Amino acid sequence: RVTSGHAYSKRGLQDVVGFKQFIRKQLASRQVGYSIPEEMEKGSLVCNIAQDLGLDFKRLKSGKARLYSGDSAEYIELNRERGVLLIKDRIDREALCGDTTPCALHLQMILENPMELFRITVEITDINDNAPSFASSEKRFEISESAIVGSKFVLEKALDADIGVNGLQSYSLKPTNNFALKLENEADGSKKVEMVLQKPLDREKEREISLLLTAVDGGQPRMTGTMQITVHVLDINDNAPVFTKSVYKTTLMENSPRGTSVITVSASDKDEGSNGDILYSITSSRQRSSDLFQIDRKSGEVILTGEIDYEKAKLLQIDVEATDNGGLSDSSKIIIDITDVNDNRPQIKILSKSESVLEDAPENTVTAMLSVNDPDSEKNGQVQCSINEEIPFKIKNTMNGFYSLGTELPLDREMAPQFNITVTCSDEG
Repeated sequence: RVTSGHAYSKRGLQDVVGFKQFIRKQLASRQVGYSIPEEMEKGSLVCNIAQDLGLDFKRLKSGKARLYSGDSAEYIELNRERGVLLIKDRIDREALCGDTTPCALHLQMILENPMELFRITVEITDINDNAPSFASSEKRFEISESAIVGSKFVLEKALDADIGVNGLQSYSLKPTNNFALKLENEADGSKKVEMVLQKPLDREKEREISLLLTAVDGGQPRMTGTMQITVHVLDINDNAPVFTKSVYKTTLMENSPRGTSVITVSASDKDEGSNGDILYSITSSRQRSSDLFQIDRKSGEVILTGEIDYEKAKLLQIDVEATDNGGLSDSSKIIIDITDVNDNRPQIKILSKSESVLEDAPENTVTAMLSVNDPDSEKNGQVQCSINEEIPFKIKNTMNGFYSLGTELPLDREMAPQFNITVTCSDEG
C-alpha cells in the first residue's frame, strides 16, 4: 500500500505494481467464458476446461472436481477423465432465456484438498429454429366505402422466439391495389404494423378484398409466417376512433390481487349513432397480456386477472385497440412498471464442507463454501450473513453471492473438540 507523504524508491514502486499485476492475473485465471450455439447434440464438446484453467487431470480427480449450476437445469457435465465439459442435455435458448440477451449459463467448478472455486460462463447463441407466427391465421375488417384515403387499420404483430438477425425483421402486404403497409418502430424494439388506405373503396365494384400479410425473419434460410386478411366493404363511416393518449403509464404492486383495477383507457369518435360506438380490446403481445389482464369492452377499464411476479417481469406492456362499428380502429399501449415487494427469503446452499479440521490448522483455513441468493431487487435482495458469536470461526463474502466459512483463531481440541455453527442470512427488506 502506498501512502502519500512518504518517499519510496523506484524499486519499491515496481514491486507494488508487479504485485497488483500478479493479483489481477490470479483472479482472471479463476474464471473462463465460452460461447456455443443452442440445440447441440448430447455429448458434444463444449471446451477443454482442464487445459483452459491450467489444471492437471490428476488434480481434477484428487480434488473430486464437480460442477455446481445453482437452481438451473444441468445442461452441461464435467468429464474428469478427459478434463472436458460436455453437453448433458439439449439446450433450447428460447426456453432457457426467452428474449433476454445475452443468454448464459453460470457454472462453478469446485475442487477440494485444497478447496478452490472456478467460475465458468457459457453463452448460448441463437440459431434460426423458429419461424414468425401470428396468434390467429386470419383477420376480418369491415370498412366503410366512405373511409378517407390515409385511414389506418391496426394489424396483428407476428411473434418470433428467435432474437437478433434470426428474429422477426420485416412484413409485406399483397396485393397493394387499395392498401399499403406502414411499419413504425416502437420503444421495445418491435414494429407497429398498420395497413393504410391509399385508394378509395367502392362497394358496388368490390364488396370483399383478400390480402395476405407475411412476416419474414432474417435467418438463413429465411422463415416466414402468414395471416389472411379479409376486408368487407360497408357504407358510411368516415371517422376513426382516437385514443386520448398514445401511451398510458401506470404502476402495479407485484402482489396485487386478481380483480385489481389497473387503469382505464379512453378513445373518442366524431361519428354519431352506432358508427360512433367504440369497443375496446387487448391485442396480442410478447408477454401474453391477455392471460394477465382483461379490458371492459365498453368502459375501457383494464382489470388484473393473473398473478404478477416482479422477479419474472419488471415491466409489462399491453397493446389495446379501439374499434368502432364501421371497422375503423386506433391503437395505444399501456406501460406497467411492476413494484417489487420483499416476498423472497435468502436461499442458502452448502456447496462444500469439511467434516473435520486439524487443531494445528493455520488461521483462515476454509472449512465450508456456501451460495446465498435472494431474487428480490435493491435492498430487498441485498443479503448479509453472520454466524454465532464466541467461536474461533468467521464467515467471509468471497464473491457476489458466495461465502466461505473458515477458522479465525488457533484451535485447541482439548478445550473444544467440536463446534456447531449456525449461519444466518437476512435481507435488508
